[in-house]
Amino acid sequence: MIYNLVIYLYLLGVAIYSRFNEKVRKMWLGEREAFKILREKVDPNAKYVWFHAASLGEFEQGRPLMEQLRKDHPEYKILLTFFSPSGYEVRKNYQGADIITYLPLDTITNARRFLRTVRPVMAFFIKYEFWYNYLHILKHRNVPVYSVSSIFREDQVFFKWYGRQYGRVLNCFTHFFVQNEISKELLAKIGITNATVVGDTRFDRVLQIKEAAKQLPIVEAFVKDAPQVFVAGSSWPPDEEIFIKYFLDKLSGKAERNEHKNWKLIIAPHVIGEDHLKQIEKLLEGRKVIRYTDATEANVQDAEVLIINCFGLLSSIYHYGQVAYVGGGFGVGIHNLLEAAVWDVPVFFGPNNQKFHEAQGLKLSGGFEINNYEEFADQMDRFTSDADYLQEQGRKAGHFVKGQAGAMQKIFSAVAL
Repeated sequence: MIYNLVIYLYLLGVAIYSRFNEKVRKMWLGEREAFKILREKVDPNAKYVWFHAASLGEFEQGRPLMEQLRKDHPEYKILLTFFSPSGYEVRKNYQGADIITYLPLDTITNARRFLRTVRPVMAFFIKYEFWYNYLHILKHRNVPVYSVSSIFREDQVFFKWYGRQYGRVLNCFTHFFVQNEISKELLAKIGITNATVVGDTRFDRVLQIKEAAKQLPIVEAFVKDAPQVFVAGSSWPPDEEIFIKYFLDKLSGKAERNEHKNWKLIIAPHVIGEDHLKQIEKLLEGRKVIRYTDATEANVQDAEVLIINCFGLLSSIYHYGQVAYVGGGFGVGIHNLLEAAVWDVPVFFGPNNQKFHEAQGLKLSGGFEINNYEEFADQMDRFTSDADYLQEQGRKAGHFVKGQAGAMQKIFSAVAL
């Protein structure tokens, strides 16, 4: 089959490229280490439920399911696998799973060996994961397999004439829990009717995150005397050039109406390498800027801009803002809008958002797509001049998130545990 030929060629390419790229090397070594980890940790007498996530975003979608399963059914152990280092390296010490490892590449030999070792009683593949050999062997073994938070588009290979052979992999799933009606309709067109629209488990997850939000004394000291706070999360240089320009103009008194004089700015960039941090600081030259790791409750109060140069705080930081900006929309694709919107704040994002279901919903409910500086400035001016409008848009954003929650319960009510 062509699929297996492509997999072996990919395997060869990864082996070669791993000599020159650190991220690929981690994945290559991690996949080779996986069987050793499984031999050491798999309990032959245990019943394993297998969750597979490509990367960190998919992990967050599967996390509510894993934690609910552990709570309600402690008789099962949880195996969590990742494809990407950006997922595994961040979550390899996650306490909600019993075993965490990379997923060995989808060759027939690897799939057979993996499944003989683990013998899962059930499997959940998150969103876009459709590994042909693993799924066919799971079906042959009569193991129930569920696709969770999956979303389908007409341009995917399954719906093209040349993808019919590979598309058979979809017949291996026991049930699809899809995000929207379009996905269900597309599956029905190729004869797959075992699908239910439940929404996206990320909505459940961000509500959990909100409940567990951290109190951050340094951030609280920073915002204490500021009437308004703007939080930019997961920002990239094209994002920063837009919102930093706006706040520099307003803070420095260059605007005709200097109504933003008392706003403070929190920036949590997606990349916190030293080069990027210095680039941000250069854009803010002349302003009182402090990095989070250099801040104390005393010295942070006089700063105008707080740069978050560490990980793990952003979801809690949104709580302190009146307006949020989520980056990535001018390049790689927007990051997590829901972490901001759940706090009842309006959210800005860039134009690369068509594949993000939550962005399309937020455009009607407190979310604002901007294509350039002028669009951003116009909307911000309205926020700063109309407090009622600002609060209304924030309430809409929060209501959207709460109204979309519940996928987790819908899934577990349909799964035989």
